[in-house]
Amino acid sequence: MAWFQVMLFIFALLLRSPLTEGKDPDFTSLLTNQLQVQREIVNKHNELRRSVNPTGSNILKLEWSIQATTNAQKWANKCILEHSSKDDRKTNIRCGENLYMSTDPTLWSTVIQSWYNENEDFVYGVGAKPNSAVGHYTQLVWYSSFKIGCGIAYCPNQDNLKYFYVCHYCPMGNNVMKKSTPYQQGTPCASCPNNCENGLCNSYINIFQNSHLKRLSFSITTLELDQLCCFKYSELNQVENFESCTISGHSPLEL
Repeated sequence: MAWFQVMLFIFALLLRSPLTEGKDPDFTSLLTNQLQVQREIVNKHNELRRSVNPTGSNILKLEWSIQATTNAQKWANKCILEHSSKDDRKTNIRCGENLYMSTDPTLWSTVIQSWYNENEDFVYGVGAKPNSAVGHYTQLVWYSSFKIGCGIAYCPNQDNLKYFYVCHYCPMGNNVMKKSTPYQQGTPCASCPNNCENGLCNSYINIFQNSHLKRLSFSITTLELDQLCCFKYSELNQVENFESCTISGHSPLEL
C-alpha cells in the first residue's frame, strides 16, 4: 500500500511539473508574442468598444502597440499582482492599465470580457453604482485610447493566483473629471463620419499625418490632444519634444 501511495505521489508530481515551470500548452498559447493572440486581444476589445450601451459617437479603434506590450510584459514578469507606477507604463506618453489574476490559464477573451462586465455596475453620465468598481470597464471603452499592449506571466511565487495578466492602454483613460462619460454618447462614428471603420473612429490616422489637429471633430481635452499628438508623431519620428509635443516649433493647437 505504501509503495502504491508513493507511486501516486510521483505520478502527480510529474503531471504538475510542466505547470510549475509555466510550460503547459494552455499557458504558452496565451503568450502575446504570437500574432494570433495579439489579434484576439485587439478584436475582442474593439468588439466590446462597438457594443457599448448607450452607443458612442467618438470611440477610436484600438491597434496593437509593441512599446505598450513590452511594458506590460515587464510588469507581468514581476509577479507583484498590483498596479504598476505611471512611469512603468509610459511609452512616450502615459498609459492606463488593466490587471487580471487567476488560478488557472484563462483565455484572453474571457479575461477581457470580465473587465467589460463591470458595465453592469456602471450608469452612463452618473458613474459607478454604490460600492462598485468599474475602472477596468471605463478604461477598456475609453474613447481616446487607441493603442494597446498586453502581457501574461506565470508566477510560481504566488500561492493561488499564479497567472498574471496585464494590458496597457495608450493614451491612458479614466480621467477623474470625465469618468462617468468615458465616451461621447451618440450614433456610432457620428463624430468621424469620414473616418469610420465598422462603428469605430480611425480618424487619428489622417489627423496626425496631415497635422490638421484643429479639425478634430470629437470632444477631446487639450492634455489628451497633446498625448495623441506625441504618440502618433513619435512613430513618424517627427516629434522634437515628447513632453511639450512641439512639432517643428509649433504646439499642436497652433497647427
